[in-house]
Amino acid sequence: MERHELFRLVRLVEAKDLCTAAHTWRVTLYMQALAEAMGIDPPAVKRLMRGAVLHDLGKIDIPAAVLRKPGRLTGAEWELIKQHPTFGYNRLVALGEDDPFVLNLVLSHHENFDGSGYPNGVAGEDIPLEAQLFSVIDAFDAMTSFRPYRKENDQASEDEVLEELLTDSGTRYAPQVVEKFVSLARDRNLKWIRKHFNDRISMNALITPESLEELDALASHHGRPVKDD
Repeated sequence: MERHELFRLVRLVEAKDLCTAAHTWRVTLYMQALAEAMGIDPPAVKRLMRGAVLHDLGKIDIPAAVLRKPGRLTGAEWELIKQHPTFGYNRLVALGEDDPFVLNLVLSHHENFDGSGYPNGVAGEDIPLEAQLFSVIDAFDAMTSFRPYRKENDQASEDEVLEELLTDSGTRYAPQVVEKFVSLARDRNLKWIRKHFNDRISMNALITPESLEELDALASHHGRPVKDD
């Protein structure tokens, strides 16, 4: 998929789900940091970042009223939300995407290590590694950022979230991925990512990147690795 098409799709998702804009770029930078910490080679890191950028593509096919609903979802609405990985996967295949890193991440990023996730109930090492990585990252970002269904200022602290990830290691998340991400978050200053891509900034004011190279330059500007003060 050409770069302009990738970022056109991201803009469509951002326009539909207001929480997605900053979230997309945060999780992509977290993916880069985690993949590099795990010693994954640079070309594969870039492929994982592409998958992270596109992970919520299926939300294009979910009504905006459901995505932006401030209260609890109905059973039917939740079942619809659970289809967004499949919607995204099918859309990418139709567009000619053939990178298994991207397709696996988009389809399986809500699968749980114990098989209780969706859309296919895949468990353990049958979950592709790229999806195992992203599951932890996605959960971390969801718990440390603003969501329309959450009360104002109800985000958990980073330490609380890391402890919750450890608690759910082996059930929701792959143990080796949790261990690596928690170590990364505690040893490096990743807080700049949330400060730079801030949910409190309106979509019109949010300056979003135009390429993965721009994101990479941003990460380099903030230094990798950097010890937290």
